[in-house]
Amino acid sequence: MEYSFYALISRMKNITRWSLMRNSFAENVQEHSHMVAVIAHALAIIRRDVFKKPCNPDRAATIALFHDASEIYTGDMPTPIKYFNPDIMTAYKEVEKLASEKLISTLPRELQPAYHELLCGEDRELEEIVKAADKLSAYIKCLEELKSGSGEFSLAAEQTLDKLKAMDMPEVDYFLEKFIPAFELTLDELNIKREDEKK
Repeated sequence: MEYSFYALISRMKNITRWSLMRNSFAENVQEHSHMVAVIAHALAIIRRDVFKKPCNPDRAATIALFHDASEIYTGDMPTPIKYFNPDIMTAYKEVEKLASEKLISTLPRELQPAYHELLCGEDRELEEIVKAADKLSAYIKCLEELKSGSGEFSLAAEQTLDKLKAMDMPEVDYFLEKFIPAFELTLDELNIKREDEKK
């Protein structure tokens, strides 16, 4: 018997994010998931190595890679609609759960438990890390769009930054302070800064 799980996962690149916004460059769910995984890994390392709290960076990155996998079936629902009211949000969460279960069913039975933990797991600590990484990825997208001259993202940037600060997570504050400023630089500025640091 043949299984379609990985072929479906590969279609994440066909799902465009920020569909209600005028983008200077498109971002798909596959690209977004990669960046969220990179940031979740970083936040988990910061939690473990800077703030000396137990955390598993590899597990955080893996969960992040699959955090939007249900969108293969649901598509990416724009934030203003998803969070319009509690009823819509609750209903959409149920749809996401059903979509995840449908996706898991496209695996051989012996592989399903491992992926169920990734797509439907209840690891509160790492879910918090992945949620923060998701918001940081969105904030970075806003900054990149603003740098490209798209004022369309100015309010989204402000609101996302407010949400990040409201999380009250030292790992997020550390990332915002140490790494976010570089995303506002051009490649030439990044190279100049690197040369200055060598001196």
